[in-house]
Amino acid sequence: MRIEIVVLGPLAVDLGGVSIVPTASKPSQLLAVLALNAGRVVTADALVKEIWVNNPPRTAVSTLRTYVLKLRRNLDTALARHGGLTSKDILITRRTGYLLNVEPSAVDAFRYEELSAAGRQAVNEGDHERASRTLAEALRLWRGPALADVPLGPQLAIEAMRLDENRLGDLYLRIEADLALGRHHQLLGELATLCARYPMQENFHVQHMIALYRSGRQSQALAVYRRLRDEMVEQSGVEPSPWVRQLHHAILTGQASVEDRTVMFKA
Repeated sequence: MRIEIVVLGPLAVDLGGVSIVPTASKPSQLLAVLALNAGRVVTADALVKEIWVNNPPRTAVSTLRTYVLKLRRNLDTALARHGGLTSKDILITRRTGYLLNVEPSAVDAFRYEELSAAGRQAVNEGDHERASRTLAEALRLWRGPALADVPLGPQLAIEAMRLDENRLGDLYLRIEADLALGRHHQLLGELATLCARYPMQENFHVQHMIALYRSGRQSQALAVYRRLRDEMVEQSGVEPSPWVRQLHHAILTGQASVEDRTVMFKA
């Protein structure tokens, strides 16, 4: 029987076509921690710290057991139409804690990180076509910010931030690969959206400037720089990085060339 676990977006755990995600927030938080550690024991102490941070009630351990029972009831409901397995086969109690007994590949984050690693390897090898294809496949697994509807304690907050940062890095690399393949026209809409969503993210603005310049839209490329600079100065009081200013100057003065995958500066 297939189990599918989604953490790259709102939490979803589907067992044989039935959702087992609790409606209450803390049991959902417990399930999210177990899912991100699929196949590994998570100690009761770590779960208590995740759910209650530094202010656990005196009844924390017994309440944790209650949450585990709620998850098992959901599992039993999903398993009712299938013979052979019980909830205790999937959510296992160990001496020090609990283990979600599923293959890590059932979790979308695990599959994402495998594809991400393969895509980054293709980048390092200069295989732009494979990099673009593999990273795009990885990014399609995302349905929103990691654990978008789950309360985040210390462990989940770190994991969600790590995953979200990796997604932005992979998105940047996929766009770099597409620029290398001469797909600047196709990137214009996506890059305009990314610059609006991340108004102080230099990398996306540089890619947008390059794509516009290579598309023969010099004035719009310069306008992208002005918006970035205005936002950075207003929000943090700093100028764009020297290499971004250099790119702006090269486009402004017509000292840029578009033969390479990015705008290169003429000698």
